[in-house]
Amino acid sequence: MLSVSDQFARYREALRGRTLPAAFVDLDAFERNVAYVAELANRHRKTIRVHSKSLRCPALMRKILETGGPAYRGVMTYSARETAWLAEQGFDDFIIAYPTVQPADLEALVALTRRGGQARVMIDCLEHLEILETAGRRARVQLPACLEIDVSYRPLGSVWHIGPRRSPIRTPEQALAVAAAAKILSHVVIDAVMGYEAHIAGPNDAVPGQPAKNLATRLFKTASLRELEQRRARIVAALREAGLNPVIVNGGGSGSLPETLADPCLTEATVGSAFYAPALFHHYRRVSFAPAAFFALQVVRRPASDLVTCQGGGYVASGPAGEDRLPRPVYPEGLRYLSLEGAGEVQTPLVVPAEAPRLELGDPVFFQHAKAGELAERFNEFFLVRGTEIVDTAKTYRGEGRVFL
Repeated sequence: MLSVSDQFARYREALRGRTLPAAFVDLDAFERNVAYVAELANRHRKTIRVHSKSLRCPALMRKILETGGPAYRGVMTYSARETAWLAEQGFDDFIIAYPTVQPADLEALVALTRRGGQARVMIDCLEHLEILETAGRRARVQLPACLEIDVSYRPLGSVWHIGPRRSPIRTPEQALAVAAAAKILSHVVIDAVMGYEAHIAGPNDAVPGQPAKNLATRLFKTASLRELEQRRARIVAALREAGLNPVIVNGGGSGSLPETLADPCLTEATVGSAFYAPALFHHYRRVSFAPAAFFALQVVRRPASDLVTCQGGGYVASGPAGEDRLPRPVYPEGLRYLSLEGAGEVQTPLVVPAEAPRLELGDPVFFQHAKAGELAERFNEFFLVRGTEIVDTAKTYRGEGRVFL
């Protein structure tokens, strides 16, 4: 493994003469992540569904599915229009992770189904079923659906909810009520079940210098995972006993991949952020991904002997506002933000430690976005780097002129 200084030198050479800001993917690291995820899946005899939200680059999504081996199957998308567009690019076997009720989205799903494509749309209530049934009846097609269950942790009942606010379906009885309604419908069929355990997959539990917090996070994850596995198993068993036999039971994501894959109830896991390994995905006890996606800014000012200012850089991630949502300067090592400026819209000042190499005007500083796919919304293309060379480019959704949310 290269040292931090060698990595900085390698990327600086690869981007020499390129216009900055620029985003790039280290193919060696990316391919290691693809192989690593496949190895984990094969160990548990499960398959991996690629999460488009965390990639937003058709060429790299295709690379995973085509080179990752039989461990990879299908795509988890985040909008109906995105799904229809990806189908036009040759992708298939979709689960749309979020419900939709817009007529234009339903028309796109109907058209895709008529062409022989397969796109399961997410549902979590009777209203979703009724809307899909109406669309399917009008078009004389049967639309497949995926039932999402709530996998959050509630150690004190409804008083304390830990996890994303997604589906209201939490118990076998609630799931059976939706399944019973679906059984009498002729133009929609539930043949998949999904639950996304973000509260287990997301939190880092091996952060350097934070032993107490790491221990508390691990204890929480263990307790939450134990409750989730038992409850999810009861829900799936109840659905099967009622005659609904889902061909897919999906869980995720990257940060809890070994635990998710070990759940006997699941047939597959969804993975996305693992492939780019952004700043929020570095410190897990049971998984280790190689940072693969970066962006570079040029140094345009030296306001003081221990400061440089880069042009641009305010690519702040979604989620609760905080320092962890800022891009992380990674090369050279040790650079840090000014507390009163942070990552700026048009300029980003950085404090340079004494031991860092001297940065000249025009030199690059390399960052990682806090999250994965959001980086692609800032750039039209990724440079694909191998060694010290750019060997290709890959258009992002933005570069293809596509914005879905």
